[in-house]
Amino acid sequence: MEEFVLIFRRDSITKEIQPSPEEMQSSIKLWQDWLGGIAAQDKLARPLQRWDGEGRVVKQNNNVTNGPFVEIKEAIGGLIMIKVANYDEAVEVAKGCPILLWGGNVEIRMAVVFEGH
Repeated sequence: MEEFVLIFRRDSITKEIQPSPEEMQSSIKLWQDWLGGIAAQDKLARPLQRWDGEGRVVKQNNNVTNGPFVEIKEAIGGLIMIKVANYDEAVEVAKGCPILLWGGNVEIRMAVVFEGH
């Protein structure tokens, strides 16, 4: 089994396509069901990491700022790590992600494991 990172992104700026508070509330169950299904298959390696307003960004010359703050149209809403056989299986898992219902997307990256660590 390989580990893959699924990164959830969506447009956080265009006013017309932002979900309403009711839609956001109803999406919680969709996320719980989707993540629960992944966990039930023993494919969830790490839980959802949602940005809670805290964080730091390290930039060139060791300049550290509070953040991250949205500086681009598409913002990262969270991420998980899954354990699957290959990219194809990771894609199949990602196809069920609720972020897709709101015009978002899921970026898939293979996690790198260094020998001896």
